[in-house]
Amino acid sequence: MQPRDLSNHTVYAAGRGSEEVARELDLAPDELVTLSSNENPHGPSPAAAAAIRDGAETVHTYPKSVHTDLTERIAERWAVDPAQIWLANGGDGALDYLSRALLDPGDSVLVSRPGFAYYAMSARYHHGRVNTYELERSNGFAQTPETVLDAYDGERIVYLTSPHNPTGTTASLDTIEQVAEETDEETLIVVDEAYGEFADVPSALALVEGREGWNARDDVAVLRTFSKAYGLAGVRLGYAVVPDEWAGAYARVNTPFAASALACRAGLAALDDREHVEKTVETVRWAREFVMDELDADTYPSAGNFVLVDVGDATTVAEAAKRKGVIVRDCSSFELTDCIRISCGTREETQRAVEVINEVLA
Repeated sequence: MQPRDLSNHTVYAAGRGSEEVARELDLAPDELVTLSSNENPHGPSPAAAAAIRDGAETVHTYPKSVHTDLTERIAERWAVDPAQIWLANGGDGALDYLSRALLDPGDSVLVSRPGFAYYAMSARYHHGRVNTYELERSNGFAQTPETVLDAYDGERIVYLTSPHNPTGTTASLDTIEQVAEETDEETLIVVDEAYGEFADVPSALALVEGREGWNARDDVAVLRTFSKAYGLAGVRLGYAVVPDEWAGAYARVNTPFAASALACRAGLAALDDREHVEKTVETVRWAREFVMDELDADTYPSAGNFVLVDVGDATTVAEAAKRKGVIVRDCSSFELTDCIRISCGTREETQRAVEVINEVLA
């Protein structure tokens, strides 16, 4: 017996972690500077960590009321109806819910190249097809309406990412609205804002709800996550904010109890921990500027918690930096074989990474 034909499916290539590399180099994990996965350099929200510890004795029960409580709190924050919040096991879980709700077998999605691999992976899992639009290096990887619309061919879902991973560019509300206006009525524009806390641009939620002078739309959805600014990547908690008109589909596509009780408790606590988020955002802004000013290589402006760097040979530079104790992302998996991506670390981590990479480049 064999599984179905998976030859068109890709394997998600995550940034290498400190434990994995430490074993390879026979080092202790704390001897390494790990800036490969866009993780929070200050760790989890302390309030969230405490909530996880306090909730440990209740994990024998299903996450019923706590799931409802978190949904309502997120809805209150964004001033939407709770039914519009689709909680999930990470942002990728929310992508799966949208694919389940929208894709019939053979439907297509449109994704950026380079871009986050899971957009395409989720579509293929749900028997969809994948088309791409190119973000051109010569144009600074800009996400313009023309870039998307020139490649558009009636796809059911179009993905925009703001800030974009790995390039760091953003999609303006004007761009998102124009793409939504000029695509079919049955096309959903999904705006992934996993790194939204780090960007000085308004959220596409203004288009979902019709705020700040924008018209409300039923063809735009927004993704958010607790992995980055809140430091909860390990508990896997994210959500989609969808138009009110079809929000009720969640009950039909939701995996039972996919957002765990501990994840929901952590999310509730993290939402109140503004100090941790503000500290994280301040560190990211400093680190981005430091990398772009001090690195002896061409960098691209970024609105995320990372910087894309042109180093000529990504694999060689990343391997050499690793041997010196600094782990960065080789962007060959994004088809950017001459670029590395450096996550924003603490001041000490960022300074060490820049020092090491400059040594390697020299």
